[in-house]
Amino acid sequence: MTNAYDWMARSLDTIRRADWYRSVKPLQGRAGAVVTLEGRKVINFASNDYLGLAGDERLIEAAIAATREYGTGSTGSRLLSGHRELHRQLELAIASLKQTEDALVFSSGYLANLGTIAALVGARDLILGDRYNHSSLKNGAILSGATALEWEHNDLDDLRAKLHRHRPHYRRCLITTDTVFSMDGDLCPLPQLLDLAEEFDCMVLADEAHATGVLGETGAGCVEHSHCSGRSLVQIGTLSKALGSLGGYVAGSALLVDYLRNRAATWIYTTGLSPADTAAAIAAIEIIRSEPERRAQLWRNVNYLKQRLQQTRATLLPSEAPILCIGLASPATALAMAKKLKAAGIFAPAIRPPTVPTSRLRFSVMATHELEHCDRVLEVLDV
Repeated sequence: MTNAYDWMARSLDTIRRADWYRSVKPLQGRAGAVVTLEGRKVINFASNDYLGLAGDERLIEAAIAATREYGTGSTGSRLLSGHRELHRQLELAIASLKQTEDALVFSSGYLANLGTIAALVGARDLILGDRYNHSSLKNGAILSGATALEWEHNDLDDLRAKLHRHRPHYRRCLITTDTVFSMDGDLCPLPQLLDLAEEFDCMVLADEAHATGVLGETGAGCVEHSHCSGRSLVQIGTLSKALGSLGGYVAGSALLVDYLRNRAATWIYTTGLSPADTAAAIAAIEIIRSEPERRAQLWRNVNYLKQRLQQTRATLLPSEAPILCIGLASPATALAMAKKLKAAGIFAPAIRPPTVPTSRLRFSVMATHELEHCDRVLEVLDV
């Protein structure tokens, strides 16, 4: 007698044989540059906590104070019982940081992408997305019902060719891209992409998840870094990386935000962000504004490790972000190297297909890393 769920075991066996199998790695204690993994202290190069704010006392105290005042949950969707003044304070703080007219906070960055894309385009429309886009951008395109095509990674000639061929046949067109590609660390050519969008009457949605708080003179992100502040586009981001909290946002024109409040299903039909996460994000934005030296320290660490790796035999992938990746020949090699690092007290993940086209070790650098932490990586890699 067969069971309708037996196929899952066969599928998992295939994943294991390809060295694609994944499992969680529980950490103990507070987030930071050094964490406890399986009972051992390890140097943490696996985190997206670029500014080291997830363990900052000020964020913790802000979260505690908000919980005491408002309780643990928002209790409902923002349009029903889930809206608190804290939510609006955070949205205004994000808009100020991002230099936009307004912002809208979602319960995660993934939900922000799904809901925004599905609200902006539909069955009569076209989406052109960078091939290396995050899963949330790709799944948002599917959810929208629009015709979704990919253009070769950061290849503006390919994008132009696809716009020439396809744009005339659709009502609206949305170009989607990460600004910092999370598994490589390279940046999108945003100014030229926006020029193309204007030429072909397209909207642009740029995911700033790994850029917010990290890039730009004030930490506003890649849009600021690329001198594109004030240009027409939809900016998406997360509160869970450099801002050390949880949640997502859309930043842009007041018209865009008002429209999404009425049309983005993943905002309308989900519980509002918890008071604790909201207050922590507000505190993080204030720190980003008042302590630019934290971001400067991050980039000193990034440049130090990058220069040291460039002097070795390691295949360092091109990066302009605090994400440094060493290319490796196979998933098995990546797993073996990650295991070697872990045994020596360094936590850096092996990234394998299907997440990426080729296997690699991924190092996320933090402002709270010490130079000795970076030196230790080189010692263990022995490259």
